[in-house]
Amino acid sequence: MQQRDNRTMRQRLSSGRGRPLPHRNGPSRGNARQKYETYLLRAREAQLAGDAVEMENCYQHAEHYWRVMRDAETAR
Repeated sequence: MQQRDNRTMRQRLSSGRGRPLPHRNGPSRGNARQKYETYLLRAREAQLAGDAVEMENCYQHAEHYWRVMRDAETAR
């Protein structure tokens, strides 16, 4: 007998680590460094979970915030 999955589509498609990703739940908070570190952590977690797509997605977001930090440094 197959169990019924009562979760929403978003819950089923999420990374499954029990907490939503910041880019999927409205605006995220924090400065560029905090976001960079958050996405790096999430990418590493996705890698450990074997989720290559989510890992790449998080690394791309982290790279964006790294560039934001770099541009802020050069603007000084």
